[in-house]
Amino acid sequence: MNASSPSPAQNQASPATLYGGVTNRRVTVRDLAAAKQRGEKWSMLTAYDALTAGVFDEAGIPVLLVGDSAGNCHLGYETTVPVTMDQMVMLSAAVVRGTRRAMVVADLPFGSYQESPAQAMHNAARLMKEAGVGAVKLEGGERSARSIELLTEAGVPVMAHIGLTPQSVHALGGYPVQGRGDEAAHQLLRDAKAVQQAGAFSVVLEAVPAELAKQVTEQLAIPTVGIGGGPDTDAQVLVWTDMAGMTAGRVPKFVKQYANLRAVLGDAARAYAEDVRAGTFPAAEHSFH
Repeated sequence: MNASSPSPAQNQASPATLYGGVTNRRVTVRDLAAAKQRGEKWSMLTAYDALTAGVFDEAGIPVLLVGDSAGNCHLGYETTVPVTMDQMVMLSAAVVRGTRRAMVVADLPFGSYQESPAQAMHNAARLMKEAGVGAVKLEGGERSARSIELLTEAGVPVMAHIGLTPQSVHALGGYPVQGRGDEAAHQLLRDAKAVQQAGAFSVVLEAVPAELAKQVTEQLAIPTVGIGGGPDTDAQVLVWTDMAGMTAGRVPKFVKQYANLRAVLGDAARAYAEDVRAGTFPAAEHSFH
C-alpha cells in the first residue's frame, strides 16, 4: 500500500462522528458537545410521525425535533399557540417509535411551562416518561432560566430557543427578525449566556442577523442551532415540510427547498384518480381470484 494512501480504518467514519459513526445507540448530548469541540456541523429536522421520522433516521439526521410547528404544518392551526401537551405527547411518542438512532427533542408547547418551573418540570416529565423523548425544548432566554435550571438539575436535557420565539407571535405582532440594533443584540447575547449558565445543552437561534449568530456561537461553549441565523452556527434546523417542498405558498427567506414533494404527491393523486375513472385500476395484477 502506498504510504500516502489512507488505510481502511482511516476510510471508515470515526465512531465519534455524528455521521456514519456509532449506530447501535441514540445520539446523546455528549455527542453534540463533542461535535462542537471538533468543529463538526450537524443537521436537525422536525418530524411529527413515525413514518417520516424513520426516513430521516435512516438518512442519518442525528437530531429530530418534534416541534410545536406541528400546529402550522400538521394540525391546520394558524400558529403554534393552540398546540396542547396531549398532542405533543402523542406526536413525540410516534417519532420515538419510528426511530432508532436520532436524538428526539420535543417542544414544550405554549402554556405548558410559563407559569412556573414546577409546571415545566411536570410537563417535561410527561414527554420523557410517556413519549420517551431524549430532551425537551422551550422558548425564552433570561425569562426561562429558572425553569431550565430546575429541569437540568432534575436530569432533563434542555434545548433553549431564543431570538424569534413563535409562541410569542401575538406579543411580537408577527415574525420579525430579532437582534437588530445594539440594545436588541446585547439582550440576545444575555439570553444566550443565561440559558447556557442555567444548564441548557444547546440553543436555537431563530431569525437573527448572521453576524450576531456567529458572535453568539463563538462566545458559547454549547452548540448553537440556526434557523435563519446564517452559516456560522454549529448546526441547522428546518421544518421538514418547508425543506421538502410540501408547504403551500411562500416559505421563510431562510428556507432552502430540497425537493417538491407537494407536486410529486399531487401528481400521484391525480394519476390514481384518472386510473379509477378510466377503469384501469385495479387491474388483474391488483385483484384476487
